[in-house]
Amino acid sequence: MSRPHLTLVSDGLTLPPEAEAPAPPVPAAPAEPAPVPLSAWSNVHAADAIRASSAQAQLAPPDSRRALKAFLKNPTAMTGFVFLVLVVAAALAAPVLYPDDPLAMVARPLIWPGQDPDFPLGTDSLGRDVAAGLFHGARVSLMVGLAATAIGLAAGTLVGALAGYFGGRLDAALVRLIEIFQSIPSFILLIVLVAIAQPTMATITVAIGLVTWPTIARLARAEFRAIRAKEFVAAAKSLGYGHTRIILREILPNALPPLIVTASVMVASAILNESALSFMGMGDPNVVSWGSMIGAGRELLRTAWFLTALPGLVIVFTVLALNLIGDGLNDALNPRMSAER
Repeated sequence: MSRPHLTLVSDGLTLPPEAEAPAPPVPAAPAEPAPVPLSAWSNVHAADAIRASSAQAQLAPPDSRRALKAFLKNPTAMTGFVFLVLVVAAALAAPVLYPDDPLAMVARPLIWPGQDPDFPLGTDSLGRDVAAGLFHGARVSLMVGLAATAIGLAAGTLVGALAGYFGGRLDAALVRLIEIFQSIPSFILLIVLVAIAQPTMATITVAIGLVTWPTIARLARAEFRAIRAKEFVAAAKSLGYGHTRIILREILPNALPPLIVTASVMVASAILNESALSFMGMGDPNVVSWGSMIGAGRELLRTAWFLTALPGLVIVFTVLALNLIGDGLNDALNPRMSAER
């Protein structure tokens, strides 16, 4: 069928049938929004996301440097740190300065400090060198404190992590276990454990670790329960990470600061517990410790008070140094206090 022949009357021109009206312009497609860089997501801390934005992440100073600077600027923390370094140096130098057995009788009994240059801190009632006992006692006290804290920290973190991350019936069962241990006085439980086993350094260390883990467990449980609801944990789960990787690489590093602070105080408590056991005659009889030195000199407190005062002062200053370090770590690792500064 032929198309009609159109005529423009006003101009007297004829429009041929082959001519077509111009097509309307096609609207342009909207431009796609630019991808949001991963650095804009402040709550995403999954490992793949951090690696993808590593170039931008390097521009910001790491938190470890900030915490270290805050710790070094704390005068009380540095005071405790210096004294603790001196105690560690004395423990390391004990085999060099006093290679003989510190329990051996080397001079006449009850030499007062300053009377004999060969024994600057005197001798006890059996003629044993007090300085040698202090140096070797530092090795025993620090070893017990660090090892017992490591045992308590490992056990408490494991129990607290499982209870806080998974929740449910496992959480309820582990909480009941923690409450059972905390319902028994810790020092009485420690005495019972050491009395049942043979009083050696190994059994004393394990016993102290077994009575100190509930504190770490409750703290770790609270931290894991709070952190597991964060956005970066949800991002790690969406990336397909397993429970073990999320616990060890995502939640645990964020829960470490309060655990580290508590661990520093636990070292001081372990040293006190070992000294108390040795003072009561329940320590290892084959080694010398600060507590055993106090226990051996308590009968001569009126006539030779330095036998108990010297090891007692060393214990006091060592525990004080550890507590000052713990306070300094708390100030350095606490983001609120660092923001206020």
